[in-house]
Amino acid sequence: MGRTLLDRLARFLWPLAVANLLANIGIVVTGAAVRLTGSGLGCPTWPRCTDASYVAHGELGMHGAIEFGNRLLTFVLAAVAVLCFLAALGARHRRATRLAFAIGLGIPLQAVLGGITVLTDLNPWVVAGHFLLSMALIMLCVALVDELRSPTRGMAPPLLRALAWATFASGWVVLYLGTVVTGAGPHAGDTDSPRNGLDPATVSQVHAASVYVLVALTVALLVAALRGGHRWLARVTGIVLLIEVLQGVLGWVQYWLDLPVGLVALHMLGAGLLAAGLARIALAVLPHRGADEARADGAPQPHAATRIGPS
Repeated sequence: MGRTLLDRLARFLWPLAVANLLANIGIVVTGAAVRLTGSGLGCPTWPRCTDASYVAHGELGMHGAIEFGNRLLTFVLAAVAVLCFLAALGARHRRATRLAFAIGLGIPLQAVLGGITVLTDLNPWVVAGHFLLSMALIMLCVALVDELRSPTRGMAPPLLRALAWATFASGWVVLYLGTVVTGAGPHAGDTDSPRNGLDPATVSQVHAASVYVLVALTVALLVAALRGGHRWLARVTGIVLLIEVLQGVLGWVQYWLDLPVGLVALHMLGAGLLAAGLARIALAVLPHRGADEARADGAPQPHAATRIGPS
């Protein structure tokens, strides 16, 4: 591939990084739609859709079309990831290239893990791993966005770093326990798929308790950031706190309404947004200087970050 094409792609590095993030959040929602419509085994095997065909056919009905459509979206994700990697190469942006490469590697890994979920008849523990990998990819996408456009800032004080990373770790616990609740609930993805055997009411209460801990830590971080005058961290934390509150309210409403599919889908979207927010918090306490984002050839990288100003 010629240098000229890479140079042209470099101009689209920022929109491609944003597209990477949006696509990885979006496929979480479409994956939820597959499960919520009972289409998880619409294509009963993998990598083929059936033993005789790679594509869905009429006999598989709506469920086959939904599951196969979700599989096709993986190719869209892969295309965006490859273009983003090539754009980072063209920009000679070393850290962005590494992050884009890691995201690109995650796409086929996610596809293989999705195939394993089908081959195990949607085992809830395997499905949980499939979901959590999506959360990790979303966080990598946020790291790339932060690398490209984020305010210049220094290392946050120890207290803020401790609170931020405690919030980040607590958020991962919340996301994991959410998968446990899902594995105990009614939306298995197929009528014959196994459940994890845990009591839905009990695991829902444990999940709710973890959310309370997460909200408390986020409030503590927000207060500390405001008192310390760390505007960027306070702004990011405030947005994440809003996401957490909305997710909590949505979680309780869907619980009391016996998990209507529309609300569950919104809750899945919220999980993707929460993962993005948690990554943003963790990154906001680390130093970032646009002027230090040199190209691989040592030349300045003038468009590596927006000029938002110091935190």
